[in-house]
Amino acid sequence: MTESANPASYVSCRRVGDGHQHHFFGYYNKSNWDRTNRLIAGQRTPAMDQYLTPDAKATVGYFDTLDGDRFHALGETGAWNWQMGSQLQWLDGAPGRQLVYNDRTGDSAARYPGFGAVVVDVDTLARRVLPMPVYVAAPSSQWALSVDYRRLYVTHETIGYSETGGPFALPLAPADDGIWRMDLATGAAALLVSYAGLKAFHPRKSMEKAIHWVSHIEVNPASSRILFLHRWTERVKDETCFLHRLITMNPDGSEMRLLECSDHPLPQLAADFDPGAVGTFDYEKSEYQISHPLWQDDSHIIVWGPHAGEIHYHLYHDIEGGAVEVIGREVLVENGHMSFSPVSTRWLLSDTYPDDQTHERFLFLFDMHTGARRNLGSFYATPDLSKENRCDLHPRWSRDGRQVCIDSVHEGQRQMYVLDVSAIVGA
Repeated sequence: MTESANPASYVSCRRVGDGHQHHFFGYYNKSNWDRTNRLIAGQRTPAMDQYLTPDAKATVGYFDTLDGDRFHALGETGAWNWQMGSQLQWLDGAPGRQLVYNDRTGDSAARYPGFGAVVVDVDTLARRVLPMPVYVAAPSSQWALSVDYRRLYVTHETIGYSETGGPFALPLAPADDGIWRMDLATGAAALLVSYAGLKAFHPRKSMEKAIHWVSHIEVNPASSRILFLHRWTERVKDETCFLHRLITMNPDGSEMRLLECSDHPLPQLAADFDPGAVGTFDYEKSEYQISHPLWQDDSHIIVWGPHAGEIHYHLYHDIEGGAVEVIGREVLVENGHMSFSPVSTRWLLSDTYPDDQTHERFLFLFDMHTGARRNLGSFYATPDLSKENRCDLHPRWSRDGRQVCIDSVHEGQRQMYVLDVSAIVGA
């Protein structure tokens, strides 16, 4: 960790494991602790920053914190990226201790040929294969939502999966693809909303010639509502040309609601615009960006994005035209990966992207009651990492809300770290 002007404000931070090989979990929106707070799931890789080809492998497993952080390997996957890993997640509503993760199954007859998911019981090592890759499993663990990661590789390479011979040309807004709901017991799947359906839902002129996709799909705690970002662009290689909408719907695709749209003019569409001149994190710092939405509870959503001409952390009520509240107007001034404590929504956890000069990222807690921000640490991120293989902190809560886990490269390795926040949240 780098020095701080107020180092006493920082909390204890320890690396998980012995540092042998590299480890990371991925996204911020799922806890990597099991229900007992003993096991910490993650992926192991031999390199910190390799370019991901279809044959690149990661080992899926978990650390046992009551056994000297010993890493237990559960399998190997070829369906992963540096941002989200293999979408590894605990199935909290299922019996025992089960994990699900994406893999290249080799099933050429699958909806997305070659891609599926694996469910593994960490105690018995029993495993079964699902016919579609997962994006997020519902808290009930009865179903999961799925998308085409090959499409994401074309539209937003950072969160997609490459394929042999690809990437291939894709239809802009097909009627036979979109967000799928897959039964986790049987593998049966149904299309909830298609890209053609999204394009026709409160259509905008900028959608006509654009390619469409979805990301940041989340299910509320009751498994009764789904949120997602609908994105579209005419220039997939320039993220500042991405356009965004925040949408919610029921688990059967009904009652779709548009909560926010950041359609805006795109001067970058000029023929002489150079996307190579765009900085790695310029897109994440765009004044039009809608990103990282997450459910606060069953009916409220926290998100970074513009509303009423200003960009802030905003809290939305899941009602079209409902109240939108600015959170931390003066202190939450940058995009980050935010989530609420599983114990109390008083505590909002988030981070920042690297500073352009110092390359430091801050991890912090925000007190929803007092409006105070408490920095937990500052972590250096080498600028040598590219957009696709960067390492965001992606902070995640333990199940008891007393610890935080991050991915970081501040020690020259890609590793997972645990910070103790009990003195703050317990005060």
